[in-house]
Amino acid sequence: MSDPIAAGGAGEGTRAVRAGLPEPVKYEPTLPGPVFAAHFHLPGEPTGPYTYGRDENPTWTHLERAVGELEAPGQDSVETLVFASGMAAISSVLFSQLRAGDTAVLPSDGYQALPLVRTQLEAYGIEVRTAPTGDDAQFAVLDGAKLLWIESPSNPGLDVCDIRRLVEEAHARGALVAVDNTLATPLGQRPLELGADFSVASGTKQLTGHGDVLLGYVTGRSGEPMTAVRRWRKIVGAIPGPMEAWLAHRSIATLQMRVDRQSATALAVAQALRGRQEVTGLRYPGLADDPSHQVASRQMRRYGCVVSFTLPTRARAERFLEELRLVDEATSFGGVRSTAERRGRWGGDAVPEGFIRLSVGAEDPDDLVTDILRALEESAW
Repeated sequence: MSDPIAAGGAGEGTRAVRAGLPEPVKYEPTLPGPVFAAHFHLPGEPTGPYTYGRDENPTWTHLERAVGELEAPGQDSVETLVFASGMAAISSVLFSQLRAGDTAVLPSDGYQALPLVRTQLEAYGIEVRTAPTGDDAQFAVLDGAKLLWIESPSNPGLDVCDIRRLVEEAHARGALVAVDNTLATPLGQRPLELGADFSVASGTKQLTGHGDVLLGYVTGRSGEPMTAVRRWRKIVGAIPGPMEAWLAHRSIATLQMRVDRQSATALAVAQALRGRQEVTGLRYPGLADDPSHQVASRQMRRYGCVVSFTLPTRARAERFLEELRLVDEATSFGGVRSTAERRGRWGGDAVPEGFIRLSVGAEDPDDLVTDILRALEESAW
């Protein structure tokens, strides 16, 4: 009898619960505990899979298999590498694939750390072009590029691009394509199925979902590009601790339940905000009238847990955040406890002073909507 998970035929909840688990062994735990080892017994020629703790670890192996089964179910030619953080994963792709004289295309409205990455790439003699995510604007600056970096939905503005179209255009010009899949998660979209060469994400966010792990990963088709990513991880040593890897694997088991709950509640929050006079610039790809909804609905199965909107002033936004009782003011997203922040406080995003990024957690939808609407009312003075 064939294994429905290995064949990619199992449901997403079943796959999340069982992804990456080893074959059962009598009297052993279903998910083995973390392996804490800097070195392994290694007599004779080093022909086994585990030699030194910077290269491989059995706990990483289980997690990497789990992520691979979610990002590319049923595809044996795909491999995943885990990293110490999302930025370590992002850096591994960019700096392993690009050389002096190459050109990279980045989103101009992407994650806040990308401008820092751009500065470093340019210091190495790499040309960097940027364009917004919306309306597939990166298409216009693709000629001659070695690598296209897509972030869809974008963070924090939640614009969406047509990934498949951009991938086809980039490949026709000889460029590799990496997609930051952090906001969507592999249950929201699968970039490799849309043609991308790499799916990259911060596992710190919704993948692990509890705000207690820093982690990143890269999934890609086996071959020289992924070999170069693996080599970069070994050289730089940007590896996760075994405890972090084990916690991440444990958390993936509830991913489908968390994503379904958070996506449904995010839509309810967005719908509640839509009629508010003081709210402008409301974005959530799941809203039928969102500018990105049509494209998002073609390539996403779930629309994520983040809602963004703008309040009239910085002061109003700060009062709103202070009045919230069920939402913590914090700079991450994707956790089971809702968080929000005035994104402009960091100074790195091109957003209005009153721009709010709200990450919807696993609270009861009615409680969360009530709290948000109450905070809007009480912050109006």
